[in-house]
Amino acid sequence: MNDPLKFATHLALQTGNLLQKYYNPAGLHASQKADHTVVTEADLAADQLITNTIHKHFPQDEIVSEESSHHLANTQSPTWIVDPLDGTTNYSLGLSIWGVSIARLLDGYPEIGVLYFPLIKELYTTRRGSGAFLNHIPIATRAPDPSQPMSFFTCCSRSFRYYNISIPYKSRIMGSCAYSLSMVARGSALLGFDAVPKIWDLAAGWLLIEEAGGKIAAFEGSSPFPISPGEDYSVTSYPTLAAATPEVFAIGQNKIQRKSKFAIVVQSKA
Repeated sequence: MNDPLKFATHLALQTGNLLQKYYNPAGLHASQKADHTVVTEADLAADQLITNTIHKHFPQDEIVSEESSHHLANTQSPTWIVDPLDGTTNYSLGLSIWGVSIARLLDGYPEIGVLYFPLIKELYTTRRGSGAFLNHIPIATRAPDPSQPMSFFTCCSRSFRYYNISIPYKSRIMGSCAYSLSMVARGSALLGFDAVPKIWDLAAGWLLIEEAGGKIAAFEGSSPFPISPGEDYSVTSYPTLAAATPEVFAIGQNKIQRKSKFAIVVQSKA
């Protein structure tokens, strides 16, 4: 299978089937990693399936994955950015919003992306310059409608801890950064703000937002793209704001402020 998007789509579906075999609605044992995120045996099995399959079909490519390889040797080769199970806490507690995130980068930027959420049967695919799709149907972000009082934004569990947020929409915490981004891309949410995402949380969804007509950028600090050789991606977070339109993005910028006790020194890439 020479087409990377078709390959990634098939691999995401295959991985989703594997994860469903481990899934238990009553819950599943999870262990805590050094960064205080959680991991299950399903994460590791999914990671092994994905990395082994990529190595077999694209042996010259590099892989950065949440559960195995965190460093990038060089950016001369295409690079896969993988989250074998995004939403592990949801998964381990028997909730339904969790999925697989696979992206392939060329010259340091996402070129294709796939997000698959098996239990809710949502498959998002995108290729740079070719649009964004949900279950093979084109999707797009939506502009705010003053007559619609139900507008909402998504955020993560640590957004309100680290930031003062006064966005004039309802808030929703999905428990999956990838799914939050898909909500903006499909036109359900107007904004998405994640305080501490890693690159594997963002890569596929980042391109999905762009191809759906939205705006996404680092909220503060360095942009995750282009990716950098030698970076330890397990310790680097990228506060990220995604929006349906540039105007909504500006609202997010103006209505989110880091709390003073969590102030950081922001350094940008040259």
